[in-house]
Order: sequence, then structure tokens, then C-alpha cells
Amino acid sequence: MKHLWPALLCGVLAASPAAPAGPESNTPFAQEREVFPAARGLNRLEVDVTLLSASRSREGDRLLSDLRFFTAAGTEVPYLLIEPRAPSPDELPARLFAVAPTKKESGVEADLGKAELIDRLTVTGIPSPFMKRVRLEGSGDRARWTLLEDEATLFDLPQEKLSRTTLDFPPGIFRYLRLTWDDASSARVPMPRTLRARRADRRSPAPPFSVTVPFEKRASEPGVSRYHVRLPAARLPIRALELIVSGGNVLRAARISEARLAGSQLVPTELGSAMLRRAVRGELIADEMLIPLAAPAEAGLDLEVEDGSNAPLPLTGIRARFAPLPRIVFESADGAPLVARTGRENVNAPRYDLEATRESLQDSIDDLAAARWGVARTLTGPSPASIATGVGDGAPIDVTLFPVVRQIPVSPPGLTALKLDVALLSATERLSGIRIATTDGRQVPYLLETLAEPLSLELAPLAPIAAPPARRSDSADPAGASSTFYRVKKPYRSLPEARLVIETPSRVFTRHALLLVDTPLPRGEERDAGMTTIADALWSHADPDSPAPALTLTMPGRQRGDLTLAIDDGDNAPLALQKPRLLLTSYRLRFFRKEGQMLRLLAGATGVDAPRYDLALLAPRLLGAAATEISLDSTGAAPSGPTLEATSRKVFWGILAGAVAILLALMVRLVGSPGVDGGGSKEP
Repeated sequence: MKHLWPALLCGVLAASPAAPAGPESNTPFAQEREVFPAARGLNRLEVDVTLLSASRSREGDRLLSDLRFFTAAGTEVPYLLIEPRAPSPDELPARLFAVAPTKKESGVEADLGKAELIDRLTVTGIPSPFMKRVRLEGSGDRARWTLLEDEATLFDLPQEKLSRTTLDFPPGIFRYLRLTWDDASSARVPMPRTLRARRADRRSPAPPFSVTVPFEKRASEPGVSRYHVRLPAARLPIRALELIVSGGNVLRAARISEARLAGSQLVPTELGSAMLRRAVRGELIADEMLIPLAAPAEAGLDLEVEDGSNAPLPLTGIRARFAPLPRIVFESADGAPLVARTGRENVNAPRYDLEATRESLQDSIDDLAAARWGVARTLTGPSPASIATGVGDGAPIDVTLFPVVRQIPVSPPGLTALKLDVALLSATERLSGIRIATTDGRQVPYLLETLAEPLSLELAPLAPIAAPPARRSDSADPAGASSTFYRVKKPYRSLPEARLVIETPSRVFTRHALLLVDTPLPRGEERDAGMTTIADALWSHADPDSPAPALTLTMPGRQRGDLTLAIDDGDNAPLALQKPRLLLTSYRLRFFRKEGQMLRLLAGATGVDAPRYDLALLAPRLLGAAATEISLDSTGAAPSGPTLEATSRKVFWGILAGAVAILLALMVRLVGSPGVDGGGSKEP
């Protein structure tokens, strides 16, 4: 009789019309999926990643507010989102009985006194440190046993700050629990002081699910590994990332960040951090590789791992863990398939008469028939242009003010992310002087974004050169006679601040390194150039079993002279040096592109103020939208306009040529004028 009320309730609700859902948006749905009820009447349905990714409302109280169910005839079907409740805190004590040990196993049994619905076992009172493989079984009569956990690992390692003494398993009704230790490769542990089982609540949510997400390694500075993580969609209720690694022990700090608005620019903002820990004892592994994080707004996250003096973290996978999600309850009048549609902009959550049964459904949702999802079908493509509604074109701009003009590669309309390259950064004294312009000279609003990973540029190999001229006479020489000098060939004469990174295969050494720049001296000096030290560092390593750390020298911005690296080798042979590279701060521009729009990137202007665009007001919505990523380098073409340095050279030689032409003309005129002794003239 206790299960008759759902059928009666369905009959009442079927006889009464659904309450109107209120005014709806005229925008179409983006996705639809078939839903297959398991029976007539009330059914439950689990929220999955496909549904969340297609929804336009994924946060807080607006979660899945755009979800609608329809029959084949197009009639809207009422539904409810049943929010999860916190697990029960009740823990049940148990009487313990030792299990007769065998050659390879030992264990303990626990009696709860009566059959209970339980979902967790906590083990306490085993002296630390310990790490053991264990098997857990449950029974109602002590004769027939159900396997709950096979080859789990329990551990308490205070020195490594790792502890796991609980076992979670699917809820079940058991009176007896049996814990069996694997003693084949480790010493036996004494009987635990207590075993406590957690009473499960029928209203408790299922364990949060997780999904594997793709990632790619990015350029980074020495001692740090950087990865870009791609989530299924933006603004998903993700609460942690779990790293899956291979290899041995791990003890490294890790951080997760994403772009957030700071003023009128986008900058990397930390969402969460953790100390990654992993201890390996033979075949057993104890680890804590979870990084809790605040709910992300972007579909792309940046992971930074501090490797220190270790090799890069052997990362093999990443899983995104979701917060507990609601479950869907809907009614099916005839058990026929339904259609679920989602992905509409600016709609309110619906209100149905089914709301009157919420409290009862929360207590009995597990008793309802389990419907299943069908294949998803895309109805309409994403509409990123709607995000920029109300933001018009920028003001006109004088293109001739900008000595650098680059064509922006063709890309689909909508939100676009353009990564700036080294050539542009070298020709741009101030980033505020960058503009995007249409062919008719109107500005396109953009947001400047600073990226987490650096822009890496490989330089030409280092080769020893003769000792350069000494520094100006009022200072000591930049390096001693035992130094080896190398010319650092910059691809561009002027660069913003950067870090010069050099690696060596040598293992045991100590060296003093200097980075020098050619410095012009005032007029009248005997030498036209000198050397100035702009960076120095002590480079050393004393472990023959591990690679040496890279040498990193910070180079101040806009050093126009040639660079020289001096390494004091003392009485040792010079180090073998690998190809150097420069690490620069990386930037990109986010903007909206119209259909068929041809755009140019303008840079290098002086005296131009930073732009102020209304687009910054839409940054919260802009951050969650998918963007087409393009790069100036993707065209493979040289800049369509001259660089600032090239322009300066042309102006200089143009002025010089003009001056020479004027002098020659004057000389010809003077020579040919009457009264001037030309050597062959006669006296009057």
C-alpha cells in the first residue's frame, strides 16, 4: 500500500493542467534528447554532463532553469529538480571479532547488532604508520557475503601527511561487515580499536560524479610545469580537479587559475591550490592528488605545478569532480518516450503543480522508476554574438598614427581570442597603443588578457666569442680573464622584459654568470661602446644523479644593444650549453568579429591613451563564452606594415639622403656662379 500513492498522484496531476511556466524567451532551444521512461507514472532521471553543458543556466538557483520536457505531440510535461541533501552524520558502533588468520591474510568482523542501511566504514585505532591493502564484505546473516570493496588501500602516514581510514560503498542493508587485510607483502596490523559504520539516508545524494577532461602541456619557466585544462563547458558546478600521475613519490604545490576581470583587463586569478602528495611502498600507493577549487566561469583552466628540482610531473590524466547535483523527477502518462530540450537564453525556471509533492518525493525518490537518456541532437549552434548585443563599433581612428599594421587572420564570426606574437611585442612600447580596426578605419572593441603561461622563443645556439670591450673606464671589467663569452642573438633589437633561460647537460659545477649589454658612451670618449651588466646569477649544481637546474637571467625591457653572456669557468673547461630561449609575458585580445569582417591590428603609436570600451561591462558574460582561438603567427606571413625600428631606419636614411642631395645641389650652384674662382675663370 505504501507505494500506491505515486500512481494516485499521477492520476490527479494528469487530470489537472500544468501551471504556466511564465513568459518565455523567443530564442530557440540549442539541444534536444530523447528520454525513455522506465514505467508509467513518476520517473527519476539523473543529471549528466551532456545536459549541463548544453544548458544556458548552470549556476546557483538558476541551474537548468531552461530545461523543458515534451511529449511527441508537443505537450509540455511537468518535472521537478530534487536537490541533494547532506549525508547522515549518524555512525553506528560495532562489536569486533577477530578472523582466524591465514598465511597471507588476517582480518576482523563487525556486528552492528541489527541490519542497517549503511554506506561507509571508518577504521580507527591502528598504530601509525601503516599502509595496507584491504577487502570489505557485508552480510545480513553471516553466511552469504556481498563484496563491497576489492583491493582498496587504507593508510595513515603522518610523516608524508597522508591518511585515508574510511571506505565508501554503495548503500546497502547489512548487519555484519568483514574487513580482510592483505598480508602477502607487508607486516600484519593489530585489530582496530573501533569500526564505525555510517547510517545511510535514503535522501542522501549519490557520490559526486567525475569526468575525464583533456589537457595539454604549455610553455613554462624552469622548475614549473604548466597545463591548459579544457572542461566540457563554462560555468559548470565543478568543485575539484583530481590529477592522475605515474611514477613514484610526489610532494609538489599545485595551483588552478582562470582569467578574471581586474579593472578593464583580464588577468590570471587563482581558483584553488593544494599540496600534491603521493607515497609508494612496493605495490601500494597512498596519495592525495585533489585540488579543490571555486566554481570556474571559463571552459579553460590553467594548471601550474611546482616541480622544483624534480623532473616534470608525470601527469597521465585529469578528472573534474562535480558538486552534488539535483535529480529530475517527471511523470509519464503512458510510458512513451519524451523529448527534453535545453539551451535557451534568458528564461525563468518553470513552476508546475508537481511542486506540491516535493517533500514526499525527496523521501522516496530512490523508489521511483529509473528513466534513461537517449542520444543528444544539436538544434541550433552557439550564439556568441548575442552576448555583444548593445555594444556597437568603436570610434574612428587615424590608421596613419600606427607604424605597425598586421592583418588579422580570417576566422568565423563571434567571440575571438587573438594571441599576440613576439614580433608585435617587440614593436610595441606600450600595450595601451594597440588597436583593432576595420578596413574603413573604425575600432573594434577588445579586452586585453594576460595569460598564465609565458611566451617562449627559442634563440640561436650559443657559440664562444672573443672577449668584448671592457666596461666604461670608471667601473671594473664585467668579467675576469677566466670567463667564456657568448653572443646572445636576439631576433628583434628591442624586446619587452624577458627571462633568458639556458640549460646544460653537466651535473656538477659552480659558475658565476653575467648578462651584458653594449652601451653607447657620450661623445668625445675614446671608445664608442662599453659593456653594462644588466643581470647576474650564481649557477651551481652538486648532485651527479639529477639534472642541473636551468640558468635564468631576467633581462630588462627595451635593451637595444647587443647581448653578451659571460660565464666565469675558473680553471674548469667551459660548460656545454644548450639552445637558449626567452620567456616573455604572453597576451591575447578578446573581441567580437562580424560575419566576413576583415580586420587589421595596429600598434607602435606613441602618445596614444589606453582605450576605454563598453565591452568591459559584458566581461562576466564574455568569460563564459567559447572563443575561436587564432594567432598572428598562424598566417605564416611577415608583418603587413613596417616595424617601429624599420620605420626609424627608413626615416634616418631618408633624411640623410635628402641632406646629401641638398649639399650637392648647393655645391653645383656655387661652382657655376659668376665671380667664383673655378680655376679656369679670367679676370674681368
